[in-house]
Amino acid sequence: MLLSSTIASVDAAQLTIRLHPDADSAPFKIKYQKTVYIEYNDGGQVADALRGTSWNIVAASALHDPDSIALTQAVNQKIVSDGSQAQVSNLQVNYTASLKGNPLNAAIDYTVLIHGDLVGYVIRSGDGQNPTLVDMGWRGLSAEGQFMIGDVEINHPLSAIESQNPELASLIAGSEAEELLKQNIINGDFIGEQPLTSWHYLFDPTGVNVDAAQFGLSDELSGFVVSAFTMGESSIREGRQVEREVSTHFVSDKTYGVTAIQSPDIANVDLIGFAQIDQLDGVEIVGVYPQAPAGYANPGGGGFPVAIVYGMAGVAAAGGVGFFAYSSRQVKKEQGQGQTGIDPSRLVGYATSASSGGYQTNRGEAQLADESSYQQTRSVYENQAPPSPSSTSPPSTPGSTLTSVESTCGCVASADLGEQCDCDMQSSCLCDATCSCTSPLCKEHSNAF
Repeated sequence: MLLSSTIASVDAAQLTIRLHPDADSAPFKIKYQKTVYIEYNDGGQVADALRGTSWNIVAASALHDPDSIALTQAVNQKIVSDGSQAQVSNLQVNYTASLKGNPLNAAIDYTVLIHGDLVGYVIRSGDGQNPTLVDMGWRGLSAEGQFMIGDVEINHPLSAIESQNPELASLIAGSEAEELLKQNIINGDFIGEQPLTSWHYLFDPTGVNVDAAQFGLSDELSGFVVSAFTMGESSIREGRQVEREVSTHFVSDKTYGVTAIQSPDIANVDLIGFAQIDQLDGVEIVGVYPQAPAGYANPGGGGFPVAIVYGMAGVAAAGGVGFFAYSSRQVKKEQGQGQTGIDPSRLVGYATSASSGGYQTNRGEAQLADESSYQQTRSVYENQAPPSPSSTSPPSTPGSTLTSVESTCGCVASADLGEQCDCDMQSSCLCDATCSCTSPLCKEHSNAF
């Protein structure tokens, strides 16, 4: 009958535990979740059977039930195969499976919640100088095979479909969709495979503060520091944590898609004391001290924060060295070149505005004091030399119209001010005795000198 790609595990596990090195056991809780979608976009027999329908399965085991004992033995066998000496006990299980038939697909949600105790995790007790060694190789809590809680099988998604929709289960049989739906729900392998060195690590000394009670700490934390290892967040070390999805299909009257969704696995492991990661015979362990070493103030995980801080400082230092080296080369290159433009001592300023009604602005321009380099700086509009006074018009007499020569002559105002005024101006004009303008107004002021 069918179908596509390699099937991978798509279970999501969420582990929470607090380990005390001086205790004989530690309570833990782990939740396994899976969501399966059966898609029938084109209708068909499966759409008719599931659209608008719903069902819900609930099962629970009590402490020391035969079903719980069988699951305990399977989990402990997996822990031993991982090289750990720790064991689980006193397991209690809660199981739910629910289906909701939507217009285009049916969604089936599975949850297995296990409560229990972890025992035998202390490899060697500390003596003050030496740390307590705690086994951490048990983290991948998993179980292979079928496990019953009453008359409900809890480890394979297909089991719930077989009990509630046997006709649908028969259509899926023999396909790769069946293989996908037989993947174990109780699977914490990824938590065990993720090295502790890539988990996020936080060290909390709050418990040793004299006023720790105001933070709402429990009595078991009073007087102790806490080391917290967290897995599941997106980071440079762990990578980007996203949902993982595996899709396949089966064929009957039509082709139907089957998709399993996995949320990122999450784990929170707290240890009472200051923990440092190590290995023993290929198994990850932590050495736990009652207090942090003197001067320890790193709240981040592993060597990651230190590496980042020193890396950023190194990049900044390299950038600073490069900048100063470049600046030094530029300064040496420009040494001895001196002024490359016009020497300011060769420039003289003069006003460009004319007065009107006794008012004159202070706008001005600069020009060369001599004409040695005039051809380099002259205006492009000066294409022709101005006509000489003898070739234009005769000197004008008092009362006559001013010639162009008289107009361009102007009246030289105070030499100290470096200003000029026009012969045609209608207000006062300060002129000296050398002014050759024939305007009566200019003559009048020229005689005053």
